[in-house]
Amino acid sequence: MESVSEIFLGFIDTWGYMAVAVLMGMENACIPIPSELILGFAGYLIFAGRMSFAGALCFGMLGGMLGSIFAYYVGHRGGRTFVDRYGRYFFIKKSHVDMAQHWFDRYGVRAVFFSRMLPIVRTFISLPAGFAHVDIKRFLFYTFIGSLPWTALILGAGMMLGESWTLLTEIGHEASIAFVVICVLLGAVLYLRHCHRKKARGDADAE
Repeated sequence: MESVSEIFLGFIDTWGYMAVAVLMGMENACIPIPSELILGFAGYLIFAGRMSFAGALCFGMLGGMLGSIFAYYVGHRGGRTFVDRYGRYFFIKKSHVDMAQHWFDRYGVRAVFFSRMLPIVRTFISLPAGFAHVDIKRFLFYTFIGSLPWTALILGAGMMLGESWTLLTEIGHEASIAFVVICVLLGAVLYLRHCHRKKARGDADAE
């Protein structure tokens, strides 16, 4: 009997880009399908010459954005009470929603950006954004700029690993955390360089 993962992989193998879009949409609509599985296998298909990087990236982003919008409106219209009452029928754990809510309460709408690169939270962050009635344009902006590097990274990793792409499903959480740490360090370096240049210009103008 095929496992659930094998069914998903067979779906992608048969339907290609459309399957990537559908499964990424489901994942971002709070159905727990690991993006490392979807995008990692798509990366392998790029390696095998059966997909293009641009095509997989576009369809992965399209599905992810549509799924995120769906989850946002579930939170926006139904509220926390609705999700707590009926979420279990769609494999949504209250503890996972609590985790996403904690991030949103702490960082506000910016959490929509950062959490797209974190395990578990990235799947559910759209719900608290909907609960809070975040402006949809701001939600879409932060969702896009957070999802794009993550989607490209996992596709690229799957492509580079080739037949060993399944390593992504084993180290996905660790890779997520490492990626966020790298992004934070890079952001800090760029910010410090910006401050240094600004100070240097100020000193030059004062002379």
